[in-house]
Amino acid sequence: MLQNIRIVLVETSHTGNMGSVARAMKTMGLTNLYLVNPLVKPDSQAIALAAGASDVIGDAKIVDTFDEAIAGCRLVVGTSARSRSLPWPMLDPRECGLKSVEEGQQAPVALVFGRERVGLTNEELQKCHYHVAIAANPEYSSLNLAMAVQIIAYEVRMAFLQSQEVAQAEFAESPYPLVDDLERFYQHMEQLMVGSGFIREGNPGQVMSKMRRLYTRARPERDELNILRGMLSSLEKSKGVK
Repeated sequence: MLQNIRIVLVETSHTGNMGSVARAMKTMGLTNLYLVNPLVKPDSQAIALAAGASDVIGDAKIVDTFDEAIAGCRLVVGTSARSRSLPWPMLDPRECGLKSVEEGQQAPVALVFGRERVGLTNEELQKCHYHVAIAANPEYSSLNLAMAVQIIAYEVRMAFLQSQEVAQAEFAESPYPLVDDLERFYQHMEQLMVGSGFIREGNPGQVMSKMRRLYTRARPERDELNILRGMLSSLEKSKGVK
């Protein structure tokens, strides 16, 4: 799924930033980098600052236009400060990560970062479904390009790991017993209580109804029910209850 997440850099002016971004991406499992009309092509400085993520730089797709970079994407999110002049659906980084992973299950997603000095143009921002704003310190909100990519990429990875845990839980065998197993437990318990004289056979009163309600409310897991059944069997053996 992470292969469906594109990091798009628009008109990057420093090759060192490209390398730093590649490093930030790879640490979070992202490798799909698009460079839109970079003012300089990746060079040895980009490779050096990639620090082991030179494959991300080497495989980067260089395109001429913004439209080429987002072609085929179902979701496009542009990084931007909140703007009163251009109100747009906004996400925080965590929401961006969750939405990117959700949409990325089915189709490519583009996370777009603008020019180092001026960001994205209004025209580019209007081609995004959402804008994402990083809530930095308002007294000093200076984030360089790689820092911004690292924050967003981290949230994408956290959302991805969360989705993996959910998927594993959904496909794992249910931890709760079948109703048939519960019914056998109730019968076993009633048999033991009758055999011990705690309730009378054929006239258990409300005891069994209340016991059923108790265990229904507690909803024991399969392993817990096995412990309860084992406990009943042990009591039968120790007391000679038939």
